[in-house]
Amino acid sequence: MKALVTGGAGFIGSHIADALLARGYAVRVVDNLQRRVHPRGKPAYLDSEIDFIHGDVRDMNLMERALQGIDVVFHAAAYQDYMRDYSTFFDTNVTGTALIFEIIRERNYPVQKFVLSSSQAVYGEGQYRCAEHGFQMPPARTINRLDQGEWNLFCAQCGRDLEPLLLEEQHTNPTTSYGLTKLFGEMVANRLGKLVGVPSVSLRYSITQGSRQSFYNAYSGICRIFTRALRNRQRPMIYEDGLQQRDYVHIEDVVSASLLALDSDVMNFHCYNVGTGKRTTVLEYAQKLARQMGVDL
Repeated sequence: MKALVTGGAGFIGSHIADALLARGYAVRVVDNLQRRVHPRGKPAYLDSEIDFIHGDVRDMNLMERALQGIDVVFHAAAYQDYMRDYSTFFDTNVTGTALIFEIIRERNYPVQKFVLSSSQAVYGEGQYRCAEHGFQMPPARTINRLDQGEWNLFCAQCGRDLEPLLLEEQHTNPTTSYGLTKLFGEMVANRLGKLVGVPSVSLRYSITQGSRQSFYNAYSGICRIFTRALRNRQRPMIYEDGLQQRDYVHIEDVVSASLLALDSDVMNFHCYNVGTGKRTTVLEYAQKLARQMGVDL
């Protein structure tokens, strides 16, 4: 069996590639080695057995070559950033996904499974409940409220603080370019997968933690920010009151979920949340990381 992992030099993609090698798959990786993430080029942790192709998932000729002879595709390549080049998000994350199915159909490639790396970003600010008015999906907090130190989301009808809920798949409300493109990418994968006859699964990863996260990638979040500060014996900057609740999931669990999607026919043409179901505050994260690194500030 032969697998293609797009974005396979990155944090999540490279771990998926290793897991496939361990299963006995022949693995091919496509990665553009974006300089903001890989300033030193191809990372040393990529296994020598991997057939590596340096290029962009939007390049039709390159992707025709990359997909040749492939049985399963793990599509982890994505444009991740906080930049305002909105069209790049859509071109990479949506059009790049559609191009894979276009090539599969045009070339009649016998791909048996497509697994998309999606994100919790499709949920925007998340899902909440008001004790009086029930389920709600509030919009992003305003700059004015943040300037006044009003951190919590509140019910628009009664003004009470909202209780955060575990995310349910059927309710999406993306607020960023990245979140929008991940949601549209899922729709492309599931609908074109049915049209082309390639079973597709979309996995909405929660905030994934583990080795190989890039210190240069702004999207690595507080793992990157806090670790860099603590290594330099500086106090990490924590915004608001530090009580923001997140679900941090380890890379090994994300890889396990990805392999489960590969093996399971029941999961075909569905989206799934991948997380722990446990809440950790940003402040707790900083304290645990400081203890782990032996730094007391």
